[in-house]
Amino acid sequence: MTPTASMVISGVSGWLSGARAAENANGPADAIARQNMLQLIHLRWIAVLGQVVTILAVHFSLGFKVPLAAMMLVLAGLVALNLFSLLRLKRGAPLGPYDLFAALALDALALTAQLYFSGGATNPFTTLYLLHVILGAVLLEAWATWAIVALTTFCFVMLLSFNRPIIASGLSDQAFFDLFLMGMLLGIVLDALLLVTFVGRINANLRRHDARLAELRQRAAEETHIVRMGLLASGAAHELGTPLATLDVILGDWRRMPIFAGNPELAQELEDMRGEVRRCKSIVTGVLMSAGEARGGEVRVSTLRAFMDEVAGEWRATRGDQALVYETDLVAKTPIAAESTLKQVIHNVLDNALEASPGAVRLWVGASEGWLRIQVDDDGPGFTDETLENFGAPYNSTKGRAGGGLGLFLVVNVLRKLGGAARAENRTEGGARVVLTLPLAALEIEDGRDA
Repeated sequence: MTPTASMVISGVSGWLSGARAAENANGPADAIARQNMLQLIHLRWIAVLGQVVTILAVHFSLGFKVPLAAMMLVLAGLVALNLFSLLRLKRGAPLGPYDLFAALALDALALTAQLYFSGGATNPFTTLYLLHVILGAVLLEAWATWAIVALTTFCFVMLLSFNRPIIASGLSDQAFFDLFLMGMLLGIVLDALLLVTFVGRINANLRRHDARLAELRQRAAEETHIVRMGLLASGAAHELGTPLATLDVILGDWRRMPIFAGNPELAQELEDMRGEVRRCKSIVTGVLMSAGEARGGEVRVSTLRAFMDEVAGEWRATRGDQALVYETDLVAKTPIAAESTLKQVIHNVLDNALEASPGAVRLWVGASEGWLRIQVDDDGPGFTDETLENFGAPYNSTKGRAGGGLGLFLVVNVLRKLGGAARAENRTEGGARVVLTLPLAALEIEDGRDA
């Protein structure tokens, strides 16, 4: 078989099985409904295949005369229903409360038609009605489950009322009874196997749905935690603004006093104090700007390379020139909106690395295929297994102090809001590595340009 033919067959097989059909889901609830519909589609394919084999075997091998044309027409209807269901899953519209109910109801009607043409109520495969009822109890709401119960009951009553006996040529009554018992056995075994298989799959879908909901609840709790911390930081920044301004004024007045004007050492210390006060004021302003409370003009425009150079330069200026080895392969001048929150994120990771490995921190920045990658390495002791497993969780820290771990918690959540992610690992040669990735589209002003 040629590779092209193999790809075509694989594609057709994947489409018929509904592979990736649940990717158009509109939320977790729709995703679970689509997965359950896929289970019904798979079950229907099995039913079609099994009925073809059974009908042909009964008609040609066992001597029972059944209306082949009518029964094959019912199977063609099931195939058409499956194809329609697959097309329905390809659409973006969410599955409604009646979709699964309609699918099970049509399957029950198709089963009734096949039973009518092959012995009616005396057909041993009437036990398959229980499969529809149990699946309805698992998949459907209460009203729909009772509707399926009513429908299957009505169908069986109709089979009793309009019984169409099957004609068996050349079989004694005992042989006919033995075949009936064998059919009952096969029907019960088939019910059990299908129920265990498909109810197990449906329960697995429900467990994944519950896990997804738990993850969303955890994320919402973390974001609420961030909001509380942001409000606390914003309030503290407002409170610190007034005393810092007062100190700046007082220190400015002291500069003109004779005792400082005539003493160069005191004058220098005074200037150092004023510099630290100005730095504190700058930090407070940055906190307020990050909280969206102090926008001084339009959003600052920069380039990706200039922004990263600025991030590295500012961090170096306050931590020592020898503390950082900075490398980048950014070349082109991609215009971006300079994100102060991203700068704080990178500084936070660099601070953690410097604390673990003083004087041995490396920063590498690169971009490819629309993604920005920021890598920070250190030569410290590395992360513990527990820290790696819970990376980004609040208060997950190896520093052993109260409140530790909030820095990386903020890093992970800020990147997540920008559409990116953060991961940590221990390097084989020793030390730790933190990798930040985010889409360039989250920063770029003009789309379609690479760094």
